[in-house]
Amino acid sequence: MARFNVLKHEMVPEHSLVSKKEEETLLRSLEISKELLPRINRNDPAIKALEEISGPIPDGSIIRIVRKSPTAGSSVYYRVLEEGVFK
Repeated sequence: MARFNVLKHEMVPEHSLVSKKEEETLLRSLEISKELLPRINRNDPAIKALEEISGPIPDGSIIRIVRKSPTAGSSVYYRVLEEGVFK
């Protein structure tokens, strides 16, 4: 049976990994620390699909999520990858 890539579904927003260099610039521009960003669980289906594409993603990495909206255009959100967010 073929595996379904959730990132290809039209209702799933675009997820991408933020590079370490870009991470520093992002946190400086937002004037926050990484600890203040919302979390995303490693067991999230979008993260699992992203890891199949780019390989293992370490905890503490920042994920960029771009949500499209017919009224607002698009919005960018950031989440920090963490194991066991919902324990």
